[in-house]
Amino acid sequence: MAKVLGLDLSTQSATALVLDTVAGVTLARARAAFGADFPDRNHPEGFIRGGKGGEVHADPLLWLDGLELALQRLAKLTDLSQIDAVSVSGQQHGSVYLAAGYEAALADGNPATSLTAKFASVLSRRTSPIWMDASTEKECAEIASALGGDQKVCDLTGSVATRRFTGPQIRRFAKEDPTAWSNTKRVHLVSSFFASVLAGRDAAIDTGDGAGMNLMDIRQGDWAPAALAATAPELMAKLPPVRPGSTVAGPISGYFIARYGFSPRCQVVIGTGDNPSSLVGMGASLPGKVVVSLGTSDTLFAAIEGIRTDAAGLGHAFGNPMGGSMSLVCVRNGSLAREAIRRECGLADWVAFSASIEASPAAVAAVLPMEEDEITPRRTAGRITLGMSATRDSLPRAAVEGQALSLRLHSRWVGTPTTQLLLTGGASENPAVAKIFADVFGAPVLRLAVSDSAALGAALRAAVGACGAKMADLEKVFCAPAPGVVQPDPTLRGRYDLLEAELGQALAR
Repeated sequence: MAKVLGLDLSTQSATALVLDTVAGVTLARARAAFGADFPDRNHPEGFIRGGKGGEVHADPLLWLDGLELALQRLAKLTDLSQIDAVSVSGQQHGSVYLAAGYEAALADGNPATSLTAKFASVLSRRTSPIWMDASTEKECAEIASALGGDQKVCDLTGSVATRRFTGPQIRRFAKEDPTAWSNTKRVHLVSSFFASVLAGRDAAIDTGDGAGMNLMDIRQGDWAPAALAATAPELMAKLPPVRPGSTVAGPISGYFIARYGFSPRCQVVIGTGDNPSSLVGMGASLPGKVVVSLGTSDTLFAAIEGIRTDAAGLGHAFGNPMGGSMSLVCVRNGSLAREAIRRECGLADWVAFSASIEASPAAVAAVLPMEEDEITPRRTAGRITLGMSATRDSLPRAAVEGQALSLRLHSRWVGTPTTQLLLTGGASENPAVAKIFADVFGAPVLRLAVSDSAALGAALRAAVGACGAKMADLEKVFCAPAPGVVQPDPTLRGRYDLLEAELGQALAR
């Protein structure tokens, strides 16, 4: 057991979390917000708006500055020389493009030169496409055609060719700027780039994050030659290797020893994406527990026994950083839709929203609200109504039931029984919402008290990968749910089955 550091480079911030795994406590937490802390960069939300054709990029130099500021703040709160291991969570599907000379930038231990100064001259692509990018529809179709169709891509890589995934983003770059692509020596994901920066050398991409690229063979846990060939020329030579999530990249770079006081004994465990990292941080790295995160977008993810893919092409199979694989279903209209319903019904706050739910009968009317074009299911903005017509008074319950039913329907491909539902995110704190999810899924709901789950997952992985800790022991201490279990009402199951079947029929039309 040891003291470990988890770093999370998300869309909007860099978070650093230090755990003492012997005492079972969190020692320190620090954050740098890309917008608030760097107002002169004019990226208030952490990304660059206004890209052509749905393009959404971010500034990798801002990420580096954010990492440095988070570590500066962390060093004031705890002794970084006591850190035994560190790992990284990075926003999934983001990528960094490096030219010749990047190895020297990684190895440069001079503490007087910032990371931004080291890497500014070795970026072959000045900005980085991220998970919000929607500019690659044509490239997705080209990749699918080359590989024999969407189902072939899904069977091979774990997902159909997906606009936000790195492979299609790489293909678009190589087509639009072949000179810059030719000058690119290394393509890293956010997670592997920052693990490389920490280790001062190229770090591998893990199977969790690698699966979010449409480039990795989900069953072999290695690059798929056919997918690489369908994407861009000379791609294999430009990618680091794929390795299991427990792989140690090496000791921390001399730069961090000299600048922040880390010990030379501190080991760097390779990074993973924020979704696989959150799976670990929420204590759900073994099959049976299903996590539903109710945020701006709603996501459902769970560890899978063996390898399964979604024949409908809506869900995703990723590598599980702790071994095996995991599923993920992402719904764009989460809190956005709930907020729209609250306003439409004239409810002043979420207390009133809850009261409206509790005053309405269950499993009578359901509505799937899509305020913006949806990705799961693939539908333009609008609403799907099920059962009886919802009234203004019953619409809040109907909308949340519709969202829960859609997640249940679109996660059936996962195939493992849901013995326990772990609920997190802002809406999970609402007792009425938690009860709906318990009833719809027919499983006990525990609400997670975990904060910064992606950074926590990175710290736990560091402890397991470099320090020999046991994940089961760590989960008991750091991933404990909040007190109280929300039990399902078994008498509602049949009625929800009928509503789910009606939803399936509506989507098939």
